[in-house]
Amino acid sequence: MITAITGIKGSRFRRAAAVTVTAGAVLATGALTAAPAQAVTKPSIVAAGGFVMNNATGKTLYTKAADTKRSTGSTTKIMTAKVVLSQSNLNLDAKVTIQKAYSDYIVANTASSAHLIVGDKVTVRQLLYGLMLPSGCDAAYALADKFGTGSTRAARVKSFIGKMNSTAKTLGLTNTKFDSFDGIGNGNNYSTPRDLTKLASNVMKNSTFKTVVKTKKYTAKTVTKTGSTRTMAAWTNTNTLLSSYSGTIGVKTGSGPEAKYCLVFAATRNGKTVIGTVLASSSVTQRATDATKLLNYGFATI
Repeated sequence: MITAITGIKGSRFRRAAAVTVTAGAVLATGALTAAPAQAVTKPSIVAAGGFVMNNATGKTLYTKAADTKRSTGSTTKIMTAKVVLSQSNLNLDAKVTIQKAYSDYIVANTASSAHLIVGDKVTVRQLLYGLMLPSGCDAAYALADKFGTGSTRAARVKSFIGKMNSTAKTLGLTNTKFDSFDGIGNGNNYSTPRDLTKLASNVMKNSTFKTVVKTKKYTAKTVTKTGSTRTMAAWTNTNTLLSSYSGTIGVKTGSGPEAKYCLVFAATRNGKTVIGTVLASSSVTQRATDATKLLNYGFATI
């Protein structure tokens, strides 16, 4: 049988000439070891920005306005966790006493909450779960207060945000800036799909972070003012891909009036990990649909 071959990637066939070879000749020469793969159509997503890469190599697999700066919502909390987990001699079992300022902040901003109770002692590890699963801005505040430096709470928070920005610079996230510890910014809190994906890829190397962000539900047992144990209501991960997309291992949702609906996502299949971000999608459901399309595309092209 005579087979015409055109456009084979990496071949030296000249387009100007009609080239025909028999299937037997192909096998004999080893010119081709497999049939050419079907072209995979680049997906269309609703999100204003998107980026996907091969987590192992950093190779770009998909872009859509990947370097356009946008509000990030609670995907900011990935950097909050990164700064905490980068502390030298970090004790994940160290206890933090929940302050009234944290709950007041939640009320004032109508913010997402881990429903931490004033006076309770909560471990750093528990705060990380409260930060990443229900996207608790109270947990974010507690961590910023704990790991910032300064004699006042305001100074410590400012110091912590400074650490977030210096970490961004160290990681080469040139289109990223933070002015908050949780994504409730003051007009100067932004990143890009590419930068957020690079950040997530970096912090996913941390075993504690990786364990936290793939957890669907977590129940914290805190210590009350009187020393008794309080069993908190279970925290449910806002990342619906953990249930809907096989192989999902993280990472973090985000939303807000300006940010709209965001999702940093990662999944592993057949030993390969695809990681990416969608920013400014139209709804909770749509951001998951967008991410699913990009994961499927990523695995088809990795």
